Amino acid sequence: MSYWNQADLMVWLGIGILALLVIILIAGILLLRRRLRRFESAYLALQTTLSGKNLDQMLEQYVHQVQNLESRLGQAEGRVERAEHALKHTVDRVELLRYNAFDNMGSDLSFALAFLNQEGDGVILSSIHSREESRTYAKPVLKGESKYNLSKEEEETIAKALAKPKSIQ
Repeated sequence: MSYWNQADLMVWLGIGILALLVIILIAGILLLRRRLRRFESAYLALQTTLSGKNLDQMLEQYVHQVQNLESRLGQAEGRVERAEHALKHTVDRVELLRYNAFDNMGSDLSFALAFLNQEGDGVILSSIHSREESRTYAKPVLKGESKYNLSKEEEETIAKALAKPKSIQ
């Protein structure tokens, strides 16, 4: 009979351990549920700002605004790039040199006038004034050089124009 008592004891011991585990699990579930409720209330408090707006809606609105700004920035960068490219080919270096072409003339009535872009392309205008006549010449300039012979005044004017700082890098 002690055998059955020992088996009964083992069954009751197993049932007791299972009951204890169930009680521990229920306590754990209740504790987790309580923490979840606190988290939910904190989340709702966080979601609703002082102005009463929903944080999710505000963040969505800000993300949309940032995307819109990024798009507009990309468009602006494209326009600036095109403008910079166009400006590189426009005249932005102008230099004038007045000089006396002939010793017997009274003032500096002759001149060399350079119109160049950032790459050194453009034109040099020269006017040589004497007592009897005045002559004007236009010579194309590519990369700071001309395929036509240049006077020292024209070369000096081109060099001064090219030495000016670039307006766009």
